Amino acid sequence: MEMEVRVKRASALMKAHALIDWDALRPQLVGLYQREASRGGGQEPIDPLIMFKAILLGQWHSLSDPKLEEALCVRIDFMYFCDLSLSDDVPDETTLCRFRNRLITAGKLAGLLAGVNDQLQGHGLMVKCAPGAVIDATLVQSAARPRRDMVIELDAAGAPRINEDGSIPGSMAVISPQLARCTETWSADPDAAWVKKGKKSHFGYRSYVTVDNKDGYIRGVHTAPANESETTHLQTALAVCDFKPTRVYADKGYASAGNRAALRAKQIKSAIMHRAYRNKPLTARQIKANKLIGKTRYIVEQSFGTAKRLFDMARSRYMGTHKVNAQFMLKAICMNLLKAANKITLCAE
Repeated sequence: MEMEVRVKRASALMKAHALIDWDALRPQLVGLYQREASRGGGQEPIDPLIMFKAILLGQWHSLSDPKLEEALCVRIDFMYFCDLSLSDDVPDETTLCRFRNRLITAGKLAGLLAGVNDQLQGHGLMVKCAPGAVIDATLVQSAARPRRDMVIELDAAGAPRINEDGSIPGSMAVISPQLARCTETWSADPDAAWVKKGKKSHFGYRSYVTVDNKDGYIRGVHTAPANESETTHLQTALAVCDFKPTRVYADKGYASAGNRAALRAKQIKSAIMHRAYRNKPLTARQIKANKLIGKTRYIVEQSFGTAKRLFDMARSRYMGTHKVNAQFMLKAICMNLLKAANKITLCAE
């Protein structure tokens, strides 16, 4: 096949493509189209496996839907990855967007991440049940502008003034009839929130990532608004992990009696770093324990560096907790494939 000759098989993308039995993931993509259940007529939808691989390419290269559509039309490696010929129909940007939303709504991404991880384990490139899981969170900037104040003017009857186009500015829920003017805080991204870290303020989300302590493969992703305490999300981040560790590593942001007790109840050893409190400094033993934990916990920071440096995950492309979490999960699949591809060397034929 001429297309196969032209692609660079030694590239990380092509090695990742060769590693995975993509048809084995097809059962995870069943039920995305209403036509499958209704057996109705109409145009046959594009193969969901082709669509999923196209969505992965978009995340691998951090492309918008219009740019992804364009690349699928002109790039030979994209066509080869998606099993498209020059005569096949290429999904347009609207179809790509709708398919991604279907994946999110149907909750398919966790199973797809686990399916890819299972195949990498079968190749011996990932430890199936690592002894430890490392959990941490990274800040992801919202795709929307931060919240800002807007002024709503009321008329003499206490009703909001109507715009020329007939719309009412803001939300009537905060309007008081006694006020001539009132302010409302709003944003296009309703789930994003402000948080201050050090001297900098961030508007967006915290994505919690669980990696194994052997190679740092991502084994689970969970996202929440940035202002929610890390302490309250340790158990959820552990619950989405696709294996049961014997020990959990985390920084002092997760230190609480409740988290340590919850781990003991699950027969998991706690490797959460100790935190000093007012009038209660760390003991020499706790300082030593923190240093030992830090030597393992750093591996999750490498994942965050890869996500933001190579996969452009410092800022989300979508709005809403579920969509931001889905984006990070798709990035996680790409990151795991890249890590595995970098471990192998193709032999010359």
